[in-house]
Amino acid sequence: MRITVMCFRNLLRRRLRTTLCIFGISLATVFIVAIGATTTHYTQVIRDMNIFFTGKIVAVPEGAMVVQGFPVVGGNIPQNIIEEIKQIEGVEAAVPMLVRFGYQIEAIVQLAPSNITIGVPYGNWSMLVGATPLEPGGNWPSERDEVVLGQSIAAQYGLKVGSTLPVKDMNKTMHILTVSGILDSRSALLLRGIIIPLEMARRLHYENPDVTWKGNMVVVAFESGLKEEEIAERIRAETRGIEALTTDLRNEIVEPLLSDIETWNAGITSVLYALSMVLITLVAMINISERRRDFATLDAIGAPKRTVLRMVVTEILFIGLIGSIIGIVVGSFSAVLFASQYTNIPLSLFLSNIFEIVTPWLIVRVLVSTVAVATLAGLVPALAATRINIAEGLRSEY
Repeated sequence: MRITVMCFRNLLRRRLRTTLCIFGISLATVFIVAIGATTTHYTQVIRDMNIFFTGKIVAVPEGAMVVQGFPVVGGNIPQNIIEEIKQIEGVEAAVPMLVRFGYQIEAIVQLAPSNITIGVPYGNWSMLVGATPLEPGGNWPSERDEVVLGQSIAAQYGLKVGSTLPVKDMNKTMHILTVSGILDSRSALLLRGIIIPLEMARRLHYENPDVTWKGNMVVVAFESGLKEEEIAERIRAETRGIEALTTDLRNEIVEPLLSDIETWNAGITSVLYALSMVLITLVAMINISERRRDFATLDAIGAPKRTVLRMVVTEILFIGLIGSIIGIVVGSFSAVLFASQYTNIPLSLFLSNIFEIVTPWLIVRVLVSTVAVATLAGLVPALAATRINIAEGLRSEY
């Protein structure tokens, strides 16, 4: 206990140096938390997107840019191609979908590019959401002008079952959509998802909805006992201009991108930890140099060598602990602020769900690793302090 009190007093005696060291560690921790939380959340959202079509094949136009089965950029699929896919041996169902990012609802909702609107044919909702239920009182669309929303969108704009939404199509014609249900799901994609009947989606997103295009992707279910690769090869061989993506292939397409993001995050984190270690080591060496007489006095009166070691390490541990806590708090707020600015979603929604972006595991990992790095950085100067010569130390001046 006495050693702890002495350590606090020494830190307070050198307030400016202590403050600057804590500030440096806090700044590094802020970047570690902010960058780590946003990249982890981003990669998790992308990985979550593939669970909707696990065990199914996604057919898209050749050359389309696809993220886990959802076409981000690419052409459309005509009705005759869909009929050809349905006729392929082993195919049980081929459900066309129209996917659009950056959807806008005039006057009431302005959705960011991270939101996704999906048009699905009546009665085929499970092909997208599986067994995901709706909140009590909701129903799946039974009319062309009905829509199902994710919880995040509904909460952001105070929408509920029965609310109406004015929407303009590509020809600037106004349509009034009615909220028929709200998805009861914590999936990152479904939280910001808008699911509408396919015909209404076509009317909103095509200047000429009477064209033969039915969507920009087709979800294909096949008979049990058959392999995805086998059906995918049949689709490629028997249709023209269509790419069939299996579950494994969809993962292979996006995995290099996710791997690069995680490597970049690990590299930045390593550099920040290294800079923190250098800063702590320098501060500890300066403190020890100024306190040689104190340590020599302790040695002269018979204090164990480990007392000096404990003092130095404890001071560094306090600096690392205080700096990491401040950094985690500021970094967490920075992460949700960045997410809010990037997605145009109100900050209040992210703050109420902050642990979905800055997970408890990330907080514990950063806290433990920062304190560990600080303690490790202080070990070398602490060991050096135990080897101070008594005579030289007593002759030194402050």
